[in-house]
Formats: sequence, structure tokens, C-alpha cells
Amino acid sequence: MSTVTRLEDKAGEVREGEQLPERQLSSWLREQLPYLEGSMKVTQYAGGASNWTYRLEFDNADLILRRPPAGTKAKSAHDMGREFRLQQALKPVYPYVPQMHLYTDDESIIGAEFYIMDRVAGIIPRKNMPRALELSEGQTRELCRNALDCLIELHQVDIEAAGLTGLAKGEGYTQRQVTGWSERYGKAKTWNVPSGNGIISWLKDNMPAHETICMTHNDFRFDNLVLAPEEPTRIIGVLDWELATLGNPLMDLGNSLAYWIQADDDRIAQSTRRQPTHLKGMFTRAEVIDYYCEKMQVDVTDFKFYEVFGLFRLSVIAQQIYYRYYHKQTRNPAFKHFWFLVNYLHWRARKLIKQDHS
Repeated sequence: MSTVTRLEDKAGEVREGEQLPERQLSSWLREQLPYLEGSMKVTQYAGGASNWTYRLEFDNADLILRRPPAGTKAKSAHDMGREFRLQQALKPVYPYVPQMHLYTDDESIIGAEFYIMDRVAGIIPRKNMPRALELSEGQTRELCRNALDCLIELHQVDIEAAGLTGLAKGEGYTQRQVTGWSERYGKAKTWNVPSGNGIISWLKDNMPAHETICMTHNDFRFDNLVLAPEEPTRIIGVLDWELATLGNPLMDLGNSLAYWIQADDDRIAQSTRRQPTHLKGMFTRAEVIDYYCEKMQVDVTDFKFYEVFGLFRLSVIAQQIYYRYYHKQTRNPAFKHFWFLVNYLHWRARKLIKQDHS
């Protein structure tokens, strides 16, 4: 096996209880895409706390199937049709989107709506880079720049030309986000996490007077990027578009920064790291903000609002997961201490709020 092939992100065995009705699916796919040849081999990608992702290999095609998890009641939370149409509209103006093929809401095929797209074969930079890949400090810096350029390119997409203006409300986004996430936190609160009232009040009182509306990803992290195996500083794909909408680009960056654990962060932060932002050559959060604002020609005298919002939003996501564990709706032991993470994120947000901007 070549080094390039070894570096590529791989799917594994399908998880128990998440199998696809292969004969039925294969026959439907061949009706829709008559060019498919050979038998269909099905594997599944790890993760999948949200949508389930499968790889379907044919002799002449390498496809991805995305479907919502079992038992999903709220379609808005896992709207496969929206995710499919958004990427289809974005593809001509943003080349990092995979090629879309099919969408169906006919649940008789696999028991849920789903869509089919091309697999983008490459390296996904998860918590740590693959062992066989060693980037120099200079290459790591180049990768970091390229990733930020990818986000900037998305924020510069002409949403009117791409036919994306009807995707969401747009105007008033910042206020809706602050209100929406505050309400979600209130609904998911348990006795062992902070009230959050101080942070919520501060966010409401410090909302920026103006907002720009553009295409936003809202989950833009290294582990949602695909790198070229033969040139691992080059980005060839951006994945996981389920949270994408018309929104405030600075909030999109703030959301990304909440996950951005740098080398000098404390041990608690390091224990939550999900992407290789700690490597030598990676930008610090302050460098990310400076680089982005300079390239986008945005004059932000104080980025604090967006950073605090990003941390608060991440705390709500963690608390919603913990709420399910606390109420025995999930027994995954990985969620047992998420209440502690919520306390920590609130501590970081409060610390930021107290900092004077010099």
C-alpha cells in the first residue's frame, strides 16, 4: 500500500443496529445511476453523533450516503434535502463541495431520507495527523493559512449569483442566534452547571450594531476538511454542511475559535482538543483573528463578542448532550463529565468578558 493511500481517511465496519438494507439500496441506486458496475461494498465512518455517513464502493464509483440517525423526530435538525440542495447550489461557485448525485425522501428504501454524493478521497486532520504524515513547521503554517483562506472564500461567495438568498432569513441573524442559544441553554440546564445569566446578559448588551450577511458553514474545523494526500497542505474538500446558513461571518469565525485549542492552553482545554491546532506552526487564536480581518478588510476593534458567543454556543451544545445523558436518554460514558466542560467553557467566557481590550 502506498503512503498516499495509507494517509487517506478510511471508513470501517458498519456499527451494530445501523446496517443498510443493501439489496434494496443497490437495486434503487442502479435504477437511478445506470452506469454503476460491480457489487456494492458498504462501510461506515466513525463519529456519527449527528448524521450517519456510509461509503458505497462500486467498481467504477466511490460514493457517500448521508442519512439522519434513527429515531430523529425533528426534521429541521437533520434536513437531508436542505443539505443536499445547499451543496448542489454552492458547488459551481465553491469547488470544495463534493459532487452531489441523488436525494430522496422516500423512506421505504432504507427507512429514512438520504442523499448520495461523491467521496472526496484524502486526509482528514482529526485530533492528531496520521502517523505516516510529518509536516514541517512551515508546512503546518501553510496548511493553517490555506484553511483560513477556504473559510474566507466561502464568506466571499456571491449568494445572489449562486441562488442561495432564499436559504434563510439572513438579516437579524446575530440577535436570533443569541436568543436561540440562550433559550436552548435554559431548556437543557441541569443542577450542576452555571445559570449562564451573566454571559447571556452580556451578549445581549454587546451585540454589534451592524452585521454582514453571507454564506456561513458554522462547523468549520480541520476535521471537516479534506487534504490532498500527495500535497497535504492543499485543501480539496469541505464537509458537513448541515449547520450552514446565511449568517454573520464573524460569528462563523467565533464558532471555529471555540474549538481552536492552541499549544499554550491549559490541560482542560488540551483534553477537549479535536483537531491538530496545537502543532508548531499553527496560528494562535489572536493570529487567526488578525489574518482573517486583514484579508476580509474588516475593521473589528474588539473581537470579544464573537469569541464569547462561540464559547457559549459550544457550552450549549455540550450541555444538550449532557442533558440527554443525565436523563438516561443516552448511556454513552463519554458524555458523563460534559457538565464539567460546560462549567469550564463558562469560566473561559467570563474571563474573556473581564479582559480589557488594549
